[in-house]
This record gives sequence, structure tokens and C-alpha cells, in this order.
Amino acid sequence: MQLEVRIKMNDKLFLRNPEESALGKKIVKYGLSHINKLGFEEFTFKKLAAEINTTEASIYRYFENKHKFLLYLITWYWSFLEYKVIFSINNMNAAEQKLKKIIKVICEEPFNDSSTTDFISEFESYKLVIWEGSKAYLTRNVSKDNKDHVFKPYKDLCERFSAIIKEYNPKYKFPNSLASTILEMSHSQKFFKQNLPALTDFANETDDKKIILFLDSMLFSSISAK
Repeated sequence: MQLEVRIKMNDKLFLRNPEESALGKKIVKYGLSHINKLGFEEFTFKKLAAEINTTEASIYRYFENKHKFLLYLITWYWSFLEYKVIFSINNMNAAEQKLKKIIKVICEEPFNDSSTTDFISEFESYKLVIWEGSKAYLTRNVSKDNKDHVFKPYKDLCERFSAIIKEYNPKYKFPNSLASTILEMSHSQKFFKQNLPALTDFANETDDKKIILFLDSMLFSSISAK
């Protein structure tokens, strides 16, 4: 059985909701794969327009610029990842069990299929976050974007993670910092593994098991009561 997930997106991210038309969905679907193929710096709406046989002006009717488009894609991923976390820990009671499951969910590479929605691939979004995720907020517009609640899905995911850290150890003083650090490391270690292997111990690993073990160790060595 295939499960289609609909994410409600912040309307500050687009000029026209791409979910409401076939062209909008096409822009998102092929734009995502195009950024992964070219890199964000080389990606342009002009190149995407040529790829999907439309006009550059048509894409600008949906998105103000390519940075807003990147924010749309990254935000979708964080929202979907939180959904996966909620679904995965729904029937768990023990905080330790929930924390280990969260690390597994945020770290494991998703299957490469198109069943997530009819226009956004979880696998392509996951690749985008590894390569381009930090570019969503490392800009001079970050404060304005934050006031527009653009980063709410990312913060909601960190807050959920942090709440379970506090559930495990209410006396731990830095749950928010630890939650965001673990979340960032789950992707930065993948990036280092692929591109800067001297910065990681996982360059020769073919799966995510040791990265998960490392993140588990980081988490529980920090929050275990002394």
C-alpha cells in the first residue's frame, strides 16, 4: 500500500501555490531534481524552464526567486521528516526507545521511489538537504525569513526531539542545543563522508549503521544522569 502525504506549506514561500496546478507540481518536481543535478549555484529558472518546456516568466509566477524555491523544498523535507518521526514513535512509551528511533529516522537514507507525493520525492529532498540545507538559513535575510515563520517546521522538529531529551533526563541543561546539533550532524557527516572524508570516520562505510551508532553515543553520553 502506498501512502500519499500532504504537507501544508507556509504561503510566504510562494506567490502561487504550486500544488494547485499541473505546471506548479512540475516546477517543484523537476526543479528539485535539477538543483540536485546542477547544484544550487548553477541552477536557474531559465535552465529549469528549458528542461520542462515552459517560460522563465511562468516559473516566476510561482516563486519570487530561486532562494524562496530552495526554502520551499527544504521546508517540505523538514515537515515530512517530523511526520515520519511522529509516526515512528507513536506507540512507544520509553524515552530511550523514542530517542534511538528518532536518530534512526533522521539519519537513514530513504528509499529512492516516487511514492511520497505525486510531485515531491523524499529521496531527492533528502539529497538536497545534505548538499544545500544550510544555504536555506545562512543568508542575510534569515531574520526576516524567521519572522515569516519560514523555519517553523525545522524548529518544530528540534522542539519535539528536545522534549523527549527532557523526558529522558529532566535535569539536562542543553536539550535544544543538543537536539539541533544531532540533527545537523546527521547530515553533515553524510556530506563529509561523500566529499571531505578526512573530516569523518565513516568514509569507507557502505551504510548508515556506524553514523547512527556515533550519534547514539553522542546523545546518550551527554544526557545520561551522572
